[in-house]
Parts: sequence; C-alpha cells; structure tokens
Amino acid sequence: MPIPIAPIAGVVLRYGAVALATYAASRAIQPGRLDQRVEDAMDEIAEGVSLRNADEQVNAAMRWKRTLRMTRSGKGIEVDAIGMGRIRVRRVS
Repeated sequence: MPIPIAPIAGVVLRYGAVALATYAASRAIQPGRLDQRVEDAMDEIAEGVSLRNADEQVNAAMRWKRTLRMTRSGKGIEVDAIGMGRIRVRRVS
C-alpha cells in the first residue's frame, strides 16, 4: 500500500519552516556579555518584591527561588528567577 505523501509533506514543511526560523534567529542574536558586578548585585537581592522611590526614579527588584521535585525524595531542579527594573522620568524643557 502506498504511503500518502500529502499529509507528511505538510508536517515536513511546517517543521522545516520552524527550524529555518530558529536557525535564522540564532544567527542574528548577538552574544551577551557577562558583567560580574551585575551577577553580584543579583546574588544580593532578597527573596520577595521590593520597590524603592528616589527623586527622579523608581527601582523595583523581585526574586523567586524554589526547588521543584517530581516526587518527595526524588531529584529536583532549583529555580532562581530574578527581575530588576528601573523607570526614570525626567522633565525636558
């Protein structure tokens, strides 16, 4: 019995387009840089959300650190998510 090509061709085209787009995006992205001062600042952030208001800017920081396990005694992964942001508003004349 012959294999129907039409359904397979649609799947191949769809996955091929995704693979091509992923390859093109990975080639276009510039490699990031590692700044040890920023890494040290992120390590010092306390868990939870903090907000600080200065004269002309508002700073916010968030840290969420958890260990996720599939079973109570099984191996797990540690997730340490940190978000920092700054919004600065200045009057311009």
